[in-house]
Amino acid sequence: MQEIRKMPIGVQDFEKLILGGYVYVDKTKFVYQLAQGNCYFLSRPRRFGKSLLLSTLKQYFLGNKDVFKGLAIEKLENENPTSFDKVAWAKHPVIYIDLNSEKYDSLDSLKKALNRSLEPLENEYNLKPGNETLSGRFIKIIQAANKKAGRQAVVLVDEYDKPLLQTIDKPELFDDYRATLKAFYGVLKSEDANLRFSMLTGVTKFSQVSVWSDLNNLNDITMDNRYCGICGITEKELKEKFAEEIKVLAEKNDLSENECFLTLKQKYDGYHFSKKAEEVYNPFSLLNTFDKQEFNDYWFQTGTPTFLVEEIKRNNFDLRKLIDGVDVDSQRLTEYSVGGTNPIPILVQSGYLTIKGYDSRFDTYHLELPNEEVKYGFLNFLSPDFIGTKSFSFDSDFDVRKFVKDIESCNVDAFMTRLQSIIASLPYPTDAKNQTVEMLEYNFQVAVYLTFTLMGQFTQCEVHSIKGRADAVVETNDSVYIFEFKTNDSAENALAQIDELCYAEKYNYSSKHIVKIGAEFNTQERKLVEWVRK
Repeated sequence: MQEIRKMPIGVQDFEKLILGGYVYVDKTKFVYQLAQGNCYFLSRPRRFGKSLLLSTLKQYFLGNKDVFKGLAIEKLENENPTSFDKVAWAKHPVIYIDLNSEKYDSLDSLKKALNRSLEPLENEYNLKPGNETLSGRFIKIIQAANKKAGRQAVVLVDEYDKPLLQTIDKPELFDDYRATLKAFYGVLKSEDANLRFSMLTGVTKFSQVSVWSDLNNLNDITMDNRYCGICGITEKELKEKFAEEIKVLAEKNDLSENECFLTLKQKYDGYHFSKKAEEVYNPFSLLNTFDKQEFNDYWFQTGTPTFLVEEIKRNNFDLRKLIDGVDVDSQRLTEYSVGGTNPIPILVQSGYLTIKGYDSRFDTYHLELPNEEVKYGFLNFLSPDFIGTKSFSFDSDFDVRKFVKDIESCNVDAFMTRLQSIIASLPYPTDAKNQTVEMLEYNFQVAVYLTFTLMGQFTQCEVHSIKGRADAVVETNDSVYIFEFKTNDSAENALAQIDELCYAEKYNYSSKHIVKIGAEFNTQERKLVEWVRK
């Protein structure tokens, strides 16, 4: 079996990656494009390669041409230098501020993190900070770097929003961070004349930081179609760069190469960062899959989106919309406001929703979960908050694998009894205003919806949400199960509706056995009271 090449998992330093002989998907054409301008912001989900991009920019502006040999930028830069004086590989002083690896639990921790970035630079330029503010020190560093090098400075800020993301649930500390960072990042505008290039990266564009109004020279390329492939791996890059790895992965997992490619696509593809963008694969999951030669939820397992769950709950966001997709206008897609009523932007920017369609007539985007890794990982993570238990727990009736086994063994009663147990233990609201028939019905529908959706990772399963009911179809190798659930109406009527509306018609031409199940949820008793089948 062919030896697997070195995958740059966790390698964020461009020079280390190149000199270390790691696999590199050439993104340097984007670096060259960016270098034509001077002030940018880019949002991408965690572990999508933002730090590596900034490191690549750093090496470029340091004029370290040796590490770019054989890459796209080598020819581009040699033929048409991006420097203002048209000198190829012009060397600039680079100020690199990394806020990614700190724990921010106090205002002092933020100031210490910024100080750790500024202090070595002050030593380099023989500056004494005294009692100056962080922003004042930042200004002096830029000016000193400019003067010493005889060329304008470059500022690169990695994960500008990390302190803010860690304090979303702490309003007072968030406000302190916001004020501090507003003044600090505002230097990028006041010192524009002394800057050749600057770039901020992060996950979320916070509307309250006021950086975006103050920095009106900041070019947000997050949804710019020209840069949709700047981070992540496109399908073209996957096929051209990783053909051998796909072959080995297929052999290891007893798949054909085509089956292997389709599995990669289903699990890790699906991200769109503009309305006309090509699809992008999650690079972290791909590299881990090739390195370990097995499929797994690598990206999702590296982070727990607890604050996203709280945002979904706080805004009473309909979980069925998260599963089925949601339409939003362009104005509600870009900036996230802490404490607001719209969690959509942060779900998109964090990588849990992505663009799947665009309607130019109404200027609306259709958003969905990007792929199976995110879909099933996120829904399983959400399940304790919506049904009171994890969907993969051997000591729980809601181990989704048990539901699948019940269906595959044609044990409808066991399946429905298990579902009945889950419904009976739902975490219903304790406050009287939310104990309405509508809220109880909603909780029931979400539980059913979540159950059938999670089953879809193991068997063919469709679930449809319609006002007042939830329907599902499960297909096994030899059978089709059609479910109809009614609220405060008989199971017999639910069963009759399957025939009246011809739900089974599309399956009549198959050789599979068709099983119809009608069931009733009673809001007074708060349980699944009966079911019938035929």
